[in-house]
Amino acid sequence: MTDTTSSQAGPADPVRVVLAGGGTAGHIAPMIATAQALGVLAPGAELTCVGTVKGLETRLVPDAGLRLELIPPVPMPRKPTPELLRVPGRLVGSVRRAGEILDQTRAQVVVGFGGYVAMPVYLAARRRRLPIIVHEGNAVPGLANKVAARFATRVLATFGSTPLPGCEQVGMPVRREIDELARDGRASRQRAAREHFGLDPARATLLVTGGSQGARSINNATLAARDELLAAGVQILHVWGPKNFPDDMTVVSDPSCGASYHPVAYVDGMEKAYAAADMMVCRSGAGTVYEAGICGLPAVFVPLPHGNGEQERNATGLVAAGGGVLVPDAELDGLRLAREVLQRIQDPEALHTMARSGPALFEPDAAATVARAVLESLSGDQHVA
Repeated sequence: MTDTTSSQAGPADPVRVVLAGGGTAGHIAPMIATAQALGVLAPGAELTCVGTVKGLETRLVPDAGLRLELIPPVPMPRKPTPELLRVPGRLVGSVRRAGEILDQTRAQVVVGFGGYVAMPVYLAARRRRLPIIVHEGNAVPGLANKVAARFATRVLATFGSTPLPGCEQVGMPVRREIDELARDGRASRQRAAREHFGLDPARATLLVTGGSQGARSINNATLAARDELLAAGVQILHVWGPKNFPDDMTVVSDPSCGASYHPVAYVDGMEKAYAAADMMVCRSGAGTVYEAGICGLPAVFVPLPHGNGEQERNATGLVAAGGGVLVPDAELDGLRLAREVLQRIQDPEALHTMARSGPALFEPDAAATVARAVLESLSGDQHVA
């Protein structure tokens, strides 16, 4: 049995939390948002994030001013392959390194956000009998969180339909700027946001985004629909993704009505883009669905056609509630995109109804909710502000 004496804190000691999540922004962003919320609720908390050298966390976590420790990656093949035979040996080494991090930081509690980074940390924490808080972002849980949910102290999720034992719906931890927009309302910031992007403050506005990496099918369909949308008086803010942005792409205006197409490679601060828009075309990653929902931004969701179908499932609840429409990637073209957008963006009553659906389904401040759950897992609640 592992000695846990060193991980126990005295009354005046700071809270010590290890957060595990990495690989993609879907795991990293909620980890960072939760860490920041912990810093507010427990001033002086010692926070350590765990990732691997292969993920975006090597840039995003330090950029957020957080401590990052690395463990060897243990990717899990989706299908039986020879690589599967190497997993047990790799997992042992990764769990050992995760345990060293827990011991060195004298961790009191672990909070994990899934992905192959989380599994070794969960197992090392269980061996040390530390409280474990699991947060599952997607409607379809990943393997690490499926395993950890069986022995976790608490299991939290973005969506109420997530099939994990004892699961509590709390929403998705997001940047505080997104939560602030949700509380203030997009209407209060719309004019300033449109002016920020060089858009007409009085014109119907469509936001198109494929996420931080972009989405080729959405980009192509938007180009095909561009002239029809502009002719109908709809201006477009199109976020291409840095890797997809064409060197010769420029602003295009409709000569008859003046509506403009504004292409950009990347937006630093998506809350501004959300505030500027009347409607959005996007993928349906868990974070995007949740942000659209709490901000009351009607959306055409185009799920990524790969993985285990989690993106389609992520959007199901919001679409059923009337806050969006789902279009399969294989069915998306310029005609379909223009039709789905125009029949809604030109109908103020329909837009208003869609905009009310998301806030009725999701609530903001999920990062603070997850942070409180982490702190409440400690003995007593004296740390919770």
